[in-house]
Amino acid sequence: MADGISDEKSRRKAMLIRAGIYIFATHLFAGFVILLFSLGGRR
Repeated sequence: MADGISDEKSRRKAMLIRAGIYIFATHLFAGFVILLFSLGGRR
């Protein structure tokens, strides 16, 4: 029983870490696209 709870906690922690990485990468990509648009819009 304790093994199942421990497994569930580690699975949840891995999911949260993965979600954090995805959110960080998405924001990084969005910032890069905004930077490209702002540099391209300047004359």
